[in-house]
Amino acid sequence: MDITVSNLTKTYGSQRAVDNISFQVKTGEILGFLGPNGAGKTTTMKVLTCFMAPSDGSVKIGDYDIFADSEKIKKHIGYLPENNPLYVEMPVLEYLTFVAEVQGVSKDQIPVRLRTIVAKCGLNKEKHKKIGELSKGYRQRVGLAQALIHDPEILILDEPTTGLDPNQIVEIRNLIREIGKEKTVILSTHILGEVEATCDRILIINNGKIVADGTPESVSNQAKGQFVVDIQLIAEPNAPVADALRELPEVSSVEVFPEKPHAYQVISKRDLETREAIFKLCVKKDWILTEMIPVEESLEDIFRDLTKN
Repeated sequence: MDITVSNLTKTYGSQRAVDNISFQVKTGEILGFLGPNGAGKTTTMKVLTCFMAPSDGSVKIGDYDIFADSEKIKKHIGYLPENNPLYVEMPVLEYLTFVAEVQGVSKDQIPVRLRTIVAKCGLNKEKHKKIGELSKGYRQRVGLAQALIHDPEILILDEPTTGLDPNQIVEIRNLIREIGKEKTVILSTHILGEVEATCDRILIINNGKIVADGTPESVSNQAKGQFVVDIQLIAEPNAPVADALRELPEVSSVEVFPEKPHAYQVISKRDLETREAIFKLCVKKDWILTEMIPVEESLEDIFRDLTKN
């Protein structure tokens, strides 16, 4: 089930928490939704889950509209909020049974869903304990289980690995990737390594506006506006490789690495890509291209650059 957001705006008095944003998330895609505190992430997710109405714009969940079909939409969404509200006096299985009933899972299917989700979320050893007796990490697993218990087509996760140890984080990452093969997943987190390890696509929001949207590689290029690639090739010792590279219309500059024979860093002109042109040049000149590696900024650097204001 796809999500289509068009010109979404949410205001609180004179403040625009979300400012005319548009994006789409396809089925089978895991979107990393990033932004500093106060950027508009939580407000956007509350609108997507029909918790609040937007001030302007529209949101379509599949063929449903959030204004006309909010109750139908809620049945297709699993949501894990950041604060993970749980009934701590209830045992895990009793709580998940209660959530399944609230979500409209048929009584004959509840035992099947319980077995599946308890196993997926690693709760078998803790399933008879009261939620209040669990560690923070296991409470987070219960929160994820309640989001999945009704087998939703869309999963929206706000900081899903909070409080988990490294082994548990890997398990939850694997679970999210497995879920993302057949569901639409939006993952909001402040752990940038989590996004790189889990998400197919990144959307960064700042001051209510989208400042980057794409794969990690394309976001990197978008952030710096230029494509940088390190190459190495085999050619005659005196071949004018650097000069030929500089003459390519896509190339802004070329740096030579003297310690390596015919090793160069090629920087594109703004918003242009150089790899195809470099490859064609090597074929034309009968040079053997042995290495071509895109040079990317870390996601942390990109995030800081795009949200520093």
